[in-house]
Amino acid sequence: MSTLPLGFFGGGDPTEVAPRTYFVPAFANSAAFETDEGLVVVDVGLAMSGPAILAGLRRLTPAPVHTIVFTHGHVDHAFGVDAFDAEARAAGRPRPRRLAHARVPARFRRYDVTRGLNAHINRVQFGVAELEWPARFPWPDVTYEEAMSFTLGGERFELRHALGETDDATWVWAPDRKVVCTGDLFIWCSPNCGNPQKVQRYAEGWADAMDAMAGLAPEVLLPGHGPAIVGVAEVAAALHDTSAWLRSIIEQTLARLNRGERPEDVARAVRPPAHLASKPYLQPLYDRPEFVVRNLARLYGGWYDGNPAHLLPAPEAARAAEIAALAGGADKLVARARALAATDLALACHLVDWATLAAPASRAAQEAKRDLFQARSADEPSLMARGIFDSAVRAAESALRQMD
Repeated sequence: MSTLPLGFFGGGDPTEVAPRTYFVPAFANSAAFETDEGLVVVDVGLAMSGPAILAGLRRLTPAPVHTIVFTHGHVDHAFGVDAFDAEARAAGRPRPRRLAHARVPARFRRYDVTRGLNAHINRVQFGVAELEWPARFPWPDVTYEEAMSFTLGGERFELRHALGETDDATWVWAPDRKVVCTGDLFIWCSPNCGNPQKVQRYAEGWADAMDAMAGLAPEVLLPGHGPAIVGVAEVAAALHDTSAWLRSIIEQTLARLNRGERPEDVARAVRPPAHLASKPYLQPLYDRPEFVVRNLARLYGGWYDGNPAHLLPAPEAARAAEIAALAGGADKLVARARALAATDLALACHLVDWATLAAPASRAAQEAKRDLFQARSADEPSLMARGIFDSAVRAAESALRQMD
């Protein structure tokens, strides 16, 4: 089984990647540009990561933080502000101003009314049972729509909006230094453009952003996750390859949808080009190409999957009970699932799902569900998919404990 690269979730020491340009690896990375009037910091991590990010930055420079830029409003990029504010307060300075895209406040309002939902889906995705969703938000002081620039210490910094993983994405360009901060538009994995549990992603806008960055010929790329990339050719390859990967998925998906193919069939047929799928920074270790296809189908169409039986379906438990009855009982489904597991684990998981829905008090069915979804998770490269499979394991284990 492949796993996310170590650098995706942080690792390594804070580094001066270019003169007065700092990179602090963390769960989500932070970058900083030192000017004669203070620091411009790009992303500040999780609330719990903020103190460590600030401490890492202080290993490199004592310069005061003047401005914080959020590349988007996700909790792992924007919520570590408290440590920075506290430092400014202790020094008798105003807290750093916060810059973000105009849709970040709307994101925070959505987060506020969906706290329970977001806590649940992130517990599933990351397997953290105690995860709680924030009730307090780092509201930006200044927002912009399409583009914004500002000057600090005689140096110009440019913010550009992108539709990508989020609708509120910002990438940052420091033209005097030839440094680009991508946020989560580049994460050392195939683009997170199809998350099955979360809101819409935007593949075309993502590719456009990659091309726009590449057109500036950056010498250094500081990503939202994973290590920095240094070198004009190396940065250009990463940006162009990511754009080409996305555009291929988009073109293949649209061609098939326009022929009237069902999203399920399209997701099975579409594949990224082999020469791109082999790139180390385009491995499906977080998202999957199949999920990107389904997200595109949602963007261009509706939620209907093309199967009339699924439009106004009978309850899942009723369907499962009928299938179990036809099979001769839930135990027959369990036996067949275990027999299939070695050759078709995906199909076997359907059978144990029906078995547990039809006979939730069956120990054999719950044990099979636990075992088969454990096997499915162990063989799955995508963290998102593993999180969902692991949640099925936990549900079966919970059912088994209640039988003891």
